[in-house]
Parts: sequence; C-alpha cells; structure tokens
Amino acid sequence: MREEIKDYCETFVQNRETVRKVLPWGDGFTCFAGAAILTMNGSQANQKSLKQSKELLNQKVGVFSNFRGTAFVPVAAMMACDISPDKVLDRGMDVYKRLKKQFWGSSYLPFTAMMIAQTTEPDAYDGLVERTRSIYEQMGTKHPFLTSSEDSPLCALLACSSKSDAQLIDDMEQCFKILKKQFFHGNAVQSLAHVLALFEEPAELKCEKTMQLFHGLKEAGKRYGTMYELPTLGVLAMSQAPVKEVVQEMTEIDKWLSKQRGFGFWSGITDKQRLMYAGMLAQKDCVKTQTFQTAAFGGTVAMVLAQEAALCAVVACSMAATAAQADTD
Repeated sequence: MREEIKDYCETFVQNRETVRKVLPWGDGFTCFAGAAILTMNGSQANQKSLKQSKELLNQKVGVFSNFRGTAFVPVAAMMACDISPDKVLDRGMDVYKRLKKQFWGSSYLPFTAMMIAQTTEPDAYDGLVERTRSIYEQMGTKHPFLTSSEDSPLCALLACSSKSDAQLIDDMEQCFKILKKQFFHGNAVQSLAHVLALFEEPAELKCEKTMQLFHGLKEAGKRYGTMYELPTLGVLAMSQAPVKEVVQEMTEIDKWLSKQRGFGFWSGITDKQRLMYAGMLAQKDCVKTQTFQTAAFGGTVAMVLAQEAALCAVVACSMAATAAQADTD
C-alpha cells in the first residue's frame, strides 16, 4: 500500500477512535459513520472541535428531536468539519424545519438537512427542498414499497443535479431494471440506481461497469455486500480507474484495516461492511475531483455528489445496523 493511502487510512482509524472517546454514547456503527464524514472531508478529528459540536447540539436541539437519535454522531462530525459549527447547525435546523413540512420525521432527515445546509445557499433552500420532495414522490410512484425515509439523503443529492427530474427518473428506472436481475435486495438496488443516475453515460454501460467491479472483487476473494454497501460500489465503478487497480487498492486497504483495532474479527462489523469502508477510502486514489463544498454547482457535480452518496451509504449502513442491534437487545 502506498504511503499516501496508508496515511489516509490511518486518519480514518484515528478519527474513529477520537469520535468514540468524545461521543461515547454513540455505538460502534455510528462512530464509523462520524469517522468517515471527517475523513472524506479531509479533516483530522480533534476532541476540542467535536466537544464544541456536541455542546452546541445539546444547547440548541430539543431532547426529543431526531437530531438526538442515531443522527447525533454523524451531525456532530459534519459540524466539526466546518469552521463555523454554530452557523452550520443553525442552517441545518432551518433546512430541517422546511423538510419536516415535506417529510415525516426520521433519523435520516437531520443528516439530509445538514447536507443541504453545507452545500446550498439559504436563498436556494426552498427550491432544493421542494425538488427533493418531488423526486421522492416520483420515486414512490414507481416503487411504493421500496421508497422510504432512508431515501431522503440521496433524493437531496439528486436534487442538486443539473439533469431534469424526468431524466433522473428515467435513468434510475433503466439502471434499476438492469441491476435488479443481478441483486436480490430491491432497496439496495434502488439506492445504487440513484448514484448511477448522477452520471451522463448510458444506463447499460454504467451497470456493466458496476458488475465488472463486483465480479472483479469476487474473483479476488472479496465478496462485496449487496445491501447498503452498493452505492459506494457505484461510485467506484464510475471512476476512470481500471477495474484491476480498484480491486487491488480495495483488497490492500481491507487487509490493512482487518489488522487494526476495531476492524477485526471481534469488532462487530462484518467483512462486507469493512470492505465498504475500504471502498470509501479507495476513492481518494480512484475518484479525482474537487471537494463537495467548492464544486456544489460546477461541472464536476456528478462525481462530487456521487462521493457524497458514498457517505450517505455509510450513514445508512450505520443507522440500519444500529436499529437491527436495538431490535435484538
């Protein structure tokens, strides 16, 4: 593994430890999500900034708010990435109020609100929220039993696209029909189709690239997850890096992670989840683009939004794992 990538992976591991220490009530899964947010935003977590974010959340958010649930750690991490955490929280809460008029409250909605707040100017909030709802409703019409609150973050990302609603929905449907023949879980396939819809290539080609990467990993002895992990696979498949290089990078990172505290056999995370984190980390090499903040409405929007979709996948995976764990307790 190259030193640059090893340093990046070490930052992720260190960020996870820092998040776990400062936000001890966050379970292992949401701590992974917080660490991923910090790492992909190029931030080295420090206890001072996370404590400040935690205190601001405790001061400004009601006890029964969805901000206090499983979204607490990811939201605190997003705040810690910003030079003005108090302002970004205020903006996030403003967007949240607008989203609440369009969606039922859920643990995903605060994360959606914070994404919009960090990437959109206030005078565009209403338009983006309305478009998010419109895309959500159109998806629900196509797949009423698959569309739920967990789709709201990806709907918000799709709302940032320069494509029309009709183009997005048509692209998603084409990708969904192709990929549903390959994967069993309809919800996961729909999320993957969301990510692929951000790109301009024909649906058939995008799906073909995704399956090439999936099978490439399988041939290398790595069985990639077919649930919440799929959106991250789509991001990597849309990079310009050769499949063999992506597979090699992910394999090396996964092997390294397996030896780190909190990522091995007794960590509680599955091999498939760890491979998803390896894919997220591999993006640093495979996906060449500006940061989400500086290119919010620029020409590289598709790849940038897709990178953010990978974070959505990490958060969704963490929240789902947390909910499943709570059901068994």
